[in-house]
Amino acid sequence: MSLSQKQVKELRKLAHHLKVVVIIGQHGLTDNVMHEIDNALEIHELLKIRVNAGDKDERNQIIDQIAQQTGSDVIQRIGHVAVFYRPSEEKKTSP
Repeated sequence: MSLSQKQVKELRKLAHHLKVVVIIGQHGLTDNVMHEIDNALEIHELLKIRVNAGDKDERNQIIDQIAQQTGSDVIQRIGHVAVFYRPSEEKKTSP
């Protein structure tokens, strides 16, 4: 999915006041964590995730993996926190 700059800017604004919903810790990105992220994206569409992994490269790798596996867009990365967006399937199919 390709978002315009205007859409990304609006989503960043909406995400600013959100609280972190998922925290990825020392055990990394497990199947259970991915399932919870997928569910949270379906419910909320816009999601903040904290990645408490090793160095910056490792964090970026995990963030990219989440985006790829969930089919979401990375809206913003600041330090350990990333914001993801994926339109809900329910909202896509409803009139």
